[in-house]
Amino acid sequence: MTVDSFSGKLAVVTGGGSGMGRELVRQLAAQGCSVAACDLNSGDIAGAAALAREGAPPGARVTSHDCDVSDEGQVLRFRDELLGEHAADHVDLVFSNAGIGGGSSFISDSRQEWERTFAIDWWGVYYCARAFMPLLMASGDGILVNTSSVNGFWASLGPGAPQTAYSTAKFAVRGFSEALIEDLRANAPHVRVAVVMPGHVGTDIVANSLRARGLPEPEHMSDAQLEGLIPRGTQAKLIGAGLLAEGASAEDLRQLLVRANADFRDKAPVSAAEAATVILDGVRSGAWRILVGEDARKIDAAVRAKPEAAYDYAELFSALAEEPEPGTSQP
Repeated sequence: MTVDSFSGKLAVVTGGGSGMGRELVRQLAAQGCSVAACDLNSGDIAGAAALAREGAPPGARVTSHDCDVSDEGQVLRFRDELLGEHAADHVDLVFSNAGIGGGSSFISDSRQEWERTFAIDWWGVYYCARAFMPLLMASGDGILVNTSSVNGFWASLGPGAPQTAYSTAKFAVRGFSEALIEDLRANAPHVRVAVVMPGHVGTDIVANSLRARGLPEPEHMSDAQLEGLIPRGTQAKLIGAGLLAEGASAEDLRQLLVRANADFRDKAPVSAAEAATVILDGVRSGAWRILVGEDARKIDAAVRAKPEAAYDYAELFSALAEEPEPGTSQP
């Protein structure tokens, strides 16, 4: 099922206040698609909607909504709000894009942090699918687009960098999306699903993840909040890795977090705008699996070629280094 045009359709975008979500809202609106966008951060989503309206042609309506997708009641309220504001009885596209990081270690991180991350990254996708599937079915040609991650097929960030809550959720999103392929084929053949697997995309996920856990942006954190976020054991690891000076002050920790957020956003190989374009091109083409970024493509290929080596980092990284670039062949 391909899409000739997004013009005249109604799309739902979660996590639309920043990063890929904001760019999806903007690019869809620019192509004549009406959009209902939600986010946990009310200021961000209002700004994203205003930006999208500026570039939208006549007839494309963009609305903004506050919603924590980990709360099913809020998701249902968001659904009802958008149907009223758009005077609609169906939606054509749902982009379950909202996500945060955190809960890296099942062993040493707090249960609260772990479950908060998992709730947004998995239950948010599930609740949106439950809320919007009947409306996608009413569309006649609806499309559900779930955002997983490179960590949906590789559950690590490398040596000494576990990623358990995020990876567990993203594996669930990928598995759910793949399972829906046959379910929809059998029970709602006029609806299709696509799963997005981004690698490193330039977003504000570091700062957004902190805010989702009730913390301010790094530059506004108290010394106590910094100490709780980066405990002594973690500081020692950062010092050992050369990322933090011995005897670092609270201000040093604060600046480390500020740089981490800026570097993740500004030094990424793929910008949020580029990622959104890849996603929309994939949806338009009818793809069910959309890889975003060369890092995602390479890790996917390496893990598929030799899954038992996925966590033997020396072997995995060697395979990544040896993989030919697209369009070339090995001798």
